[in-house]
Amino acid sequence: MISGIAHVNMLVPHGTLELANDFYGTTLGLKARPVPAHQKNGLAWFDIGDSGQQIHIAFGSNEVKSSRHPCFRLESGEKLLELRQRIWEHHERGGEAAPSEADKPGGVNSGDQGVEYPQRFFARDYAGNRLEFSL
Repeated sequence: MISGIAHVNMLVPHGTLELANDFYGTTLGLKARPVPAHQKNGLAWFDIGDSGQQIHIAFGSNEVKSSRHPCFRLESGEKLLELRQRIWEHHERGGEAAPSEADKPGGVNSGDQGVEYPQRFFARDYAGNRLEFSL
């Protein structure tokens, strides 16, 4: 039966794999991994730590600002705050690969509020994909 998630596929505009490498690789700190040779100009894959799980980036359109999203679990509250700051700084710095939205450090997160939710925050990558980061 199902034992986990192998990968989540995210859509980005055609021709922006270098932006995906900047945001997912540099800002989020995910490790790029090789894709099949015949797909190297159309995909980017990233490992999520040593979990065996991956983020796959493919060309496509995010025409509607959707609330669907993957949630990335961080190893500690300290790492969660560190990543929130790094994403916010990239958002503020701007540039083509910058997140289009990011919850400001020290502010209320942009998701639903309630005691049921652990510490978390949200951002949207440069292509508009919503991302959650949590403990």
